Amino acid sequence: MKFSRLTFAILVLLLQAGCKREQRVLDPGSAGTQIADGTALNEVHAGGSLPAPDISQYEGSAYAVSEGKRLYSAYNCVGCHAQGGGAIGPALMDSTWLYGSQPQQIFSDIVQGRPNGMPSFGGKIPDYQVWELVAYVRSMSGQLPSDVAPSRSDQMPVAKAEQARQKEHPSDENQQPIQKAKP
Repeated sequence: MKFSRLTFAILVLLLQAGCKREQRVLDPGSAGTQIADGTALNEVHAGGSLPAPDISQYEGSAYAVSEGKRLYSAYNCVGCHAQGGGAIGPALMDSTWLYGSQPQQIFSDIVQGRPNGMPSFGGKIPDYQVWELVAYVRSMSGQLPSDVAPSRSDQMPVAKAEQARQKEHPSDENQQPIQKAKP
């Protein structure tokens, strides 16, 4: 009897130690809630250098990707990009990326906008929400790990879930330079 209780207690402890729960950043704090007014265009900054954002906290968190999915609809990204397949805006779930597929490049696209239609959201939404959108946009083309998936959609499924799609490998051959600030 003692042996089975001891075995059971050890088994429970091993199971608890083996479970890894993701850390959810529900409140990013004052630094994360700053309004995104642009990306650094050069290395010279008043008051010292800017800290580099920790992108992994967004791309490694299913919660952040789910929030990005919610914001994708809330900010009407669906209006131009549809559910990622493209409409009047380019598709976000294939391997053709006009301005680059790296997180910093997508951040720049959202904050600065692009000619011929992509509006600038700089000064409109906080940094952390832009990074959540970036994580969700990258998940649409399978660029995030498969265990990091947004929540299910509330409507009827018409396409495969983001984590079930074939991984696309965007070629960054057509990279456009980030716009330089005008003096």
